[in-house]
Amino acid sequence: MELSERKLKIMQAIIKTYLETGEPVGSRTISKYSDLSLSSATIRNEMSDLEEMGYIVQPHTSAGRIPTDKGYRLYVDTMMEGKEQEVLDLKEELRAKADRMDTLLKSVAKLLANQTNYATMVSGPQYKSKRVKFIQLTEVDESHLLTIVVLDGNVVKNEMIKITESVDVETVAKLNFLLNTALNGLDVSEMNLAIIQQIKEQAGGYNSIIDAVLNVVGNALTQDDDFEVYTSGAKNILNYPELADKENMVQLLDTFEEKKLISKWDEPVNETGDENHAIQVYIGNETQVDSMKDCSMVTATYKINEGVYGKIGIVGPKRMDYDKVVATLESLMKELDDIFKEKST
Repeated sequence: MELSERKLKIMQAIIKTYLETGEPVGSRTISKYSDLSLSSATIRNEMSDLEEMGYIVQPHTSAGRIPTDKGYRLYVDTMMEGKEQEVLDLKEELRAKADRMDTLLKSVAKLLANQTNYATMVSGPQYKSKRVKFIQLTEVDESHLLTIVVLDGNVVKNEMIKITESVDVETVAKLNFLLNTALNGLDVSEMNLAIIQQIKEQAGGYNSIIDAVLNVVGNALTQDDDFEVYTSGAKNILNYPELADKENMVQLLDTFEEKKLISKWDEPVNETGDENHAIQVYIGNETQVDSMKDCSMVTATYKINEGVYGKIGIVGPKRMDYDKVVATLESLMKELDDIFKEKST
């Protein structure tokens, strides 16, 4: 059954009021809503219809109404169109920390938590295939070289290698040039024996160093490490009474802090790379996580380049300010797109 414009306005008023107060909403409160010129009796009749249709529920006798999951879904699907809200100073703050991916993603989690007053989770990038972007050898002392391997998306892998003979600055520079010339842009399947043999021939008597570096590169390209997850704002959850029940709170914070939610929403992303960043809203049991039954989660997909993706999630109560959260995510994703484009050029 399609809702009338009046019912939609009343539904919107109920949700907006509940978002602000966290208390069941009565007809007298709605009658004072600025966009409505209806009597309390008319509003009570409309609210009764909305309750029968499953959009609102009366938690106990003589109380007002609160939205159901179906009501929140209506709000998410029909009441957020055309909303725009820029995140203040977002571009400057992110760009200032865009030199390293881990630093950038930590900043994203913190910014979102501060902007929305909810809890946030950001997964590190995952790769369909990893490619070498840069290799840097640095002499630490006479017996050790630090090997830094930078992959697509500016993900950095570091490892110390032990050497049996000291090398001078010119030799280190030569080896850096040789390795980057031969391996830049390659994935593990493209590093064949011919390329490796060519590197060794040009390296002269430093085959042991080349072998050690190639081992570091190979590990960086083939490791199935648990991807990093950056979180912020977990304590924000305690600001909402419906989530602050002691038992539920412990379970929810445990779920959040142990980053168990990631496995539920970090499924592979379509390689076409949706322009809308695959923004999704999960309400209550839609999250498929027991401790999240009283929560909502909004997620978005960021894309660094082809085959390199990650997820951003915002967790809050079901009376979450969906307009603000979705608009904030949309603004953030646009800024990240610009940053990643600049970093890839």
